[in-house]
Amino acid sequence: MKYLLLKHYRGGPDPAVDWVPMDRWTPEEVDAHMRYMRDFAARLEATGEFVDSQALAPEGTFVRYDGEGRPPVTDGPFAETKDLIAGWMIIDVESWDRAVQLAGELSAAPGAGSEPIHEWLEVRPLLTESHTVTE
Repeated sequence: MKYLLLKHYRGGPDPAVDWVPMDRWTPEEVDAHMRYMRDFAARLEATGEFVDSQALAPEGTFVRYDGEGRPPVTDGPFAETKDLIAGWMIIDVESWDRAVQLAGELSAAPGAGSEPIHEWLEVRPLLTESHTVTE
């Protein structure tokens, strides 16, 4: 089963977690965080559980279709920081429990002060092809 682990720039169900934005980290703290992410991905590659990952820039724009012959409607980039996705990783694991376990480990990536950032990660299963029942 494949799962998407979404990393958010900020936010989650518990706003009480003290979070220092990455743009206020030292270069050494950013390097340590990125090294943790690379090492985590390499470990999953070795077990066959890694599919892909990507970091994203904080800028973005919402776009939607506005009808035939009309230009797309855009909004932004005005999304609140808590709504921005920092990056994602796709994993291929045997169970939901394993996906949650790995998300918990990824949440421990170091941040400011070289302490675990306790980042909330959103875990979402990828949809698989629907099977139709024929009689």
